[in-house]
Amino acid sequence: MPQHEQHPTTAAPRRAVVTGSAGFIGSHLAHALVQAGSTVIGVDRRAPSADATAIANLASLRGLPGYHHITADLLNCAIDPLLIDADAVFHLAGIPGVRPSWGPQFSDYLASNVLATHRVLEACTRIGVPRLVVASSSSVYGPTDGGASVEADRPKPASPYAVTKLAEEQLCLAYAERPVGPSVVALRYFTVYGPRQRADMFTHRALQAALTGQPLRLYGDGHQRRDFTYIDDVVAATIAAATVPTAQGAINVGGGSNASLLEVINIATSLTGRDIQLQQDHARSGDVLLTRADPSRAREVLRWQPRVDLHNGLRAHMQALAAQVPNYSRAA
Repeated sequence: MPQHEQHPTTAAPRRAVVTGSAGFIGSHLAHALVQAGSTVIGVDRRAPSADATAIANLASLRGLPGYHHITADLLNCAIDPLLIDADAVFHLAGIPGVRPSWGPQFSDYLASNVLATHRVLEACTRIGVPRLVVASSSSVYGPTDGGASVEADRPKPASPYAVTKLAEEQLCLAYAERPVGPSVVALRYFTVYGPRQRADMFTHRALQAALTGQPLRLYGDGHQRRDFTYIDDVVAATIAAATVPTAQGAINVGGGSNASLLEVINIATSLTGRDIQLQQDHARSGDVLLTRADPSRAREVLRWQPRVDLHNGLRAHMQALAAQVPNYSRAA
């Protein structure tokens, strides 16, 4: 774990449902909730007995008495029984990734990110769940003028994936306006990284390349900038979103570590003592040049701010990856 100032203690829900619990963010969130004393119902269509990602991500939860895993697909399973007596639902399930959303896979994105969310909302309404926290994305903002993105900015999604995330959060917020629906917080996550990050994400690929000597494919010139947000900070904001009574609407969760892809490569090189061989490629459709969060609303409403800087966060991420690389030792 990185050395950093701890987040203020936030009361966790007594009983919570985490969808997408076998994923990167979901598994960290479920573990943090259990550690805080919550009973957690984790729902994911990936079985921890068979799926490699689920096996790895849920390893720290295996055997913990507060965690109960349900292997189910939200598109067709009975959702109501999963939500009984829940104080909060953290809806993180969905299909991520910009590039695969172009083309025939879009129907899968629509089904998982919008239609399954509609079923969760209907179930929350029937059961009377008081709070729904939904994982949105900074991608809803699309291209910007270089300034920080504020929640009131007009969304301009630049990829099919981003369109589904905007539809998902707006669907949730529409339900929140009904007198019988749950209150909703839509967290617009900015470039989350850390241990167990998806292998196709840039920080994972950069660190993996530095650790193994394999080349790193770089899309574009590397000057694209992102607000990198460490997983522990994201989890703290997510739990706060479920427990702060006045929280509602869209809220940015941005890391305070705005850096270019080339800067990430330089940090990865310094951490491992190894140069990275780059393979240049064209920029990908839907990848914006800059993301930067205005964190004011998260600070004011959630009393949250990021604690982990990029260097320390990448060090923790690198150490987790290094443990999986055979015969790795840091170069002199």
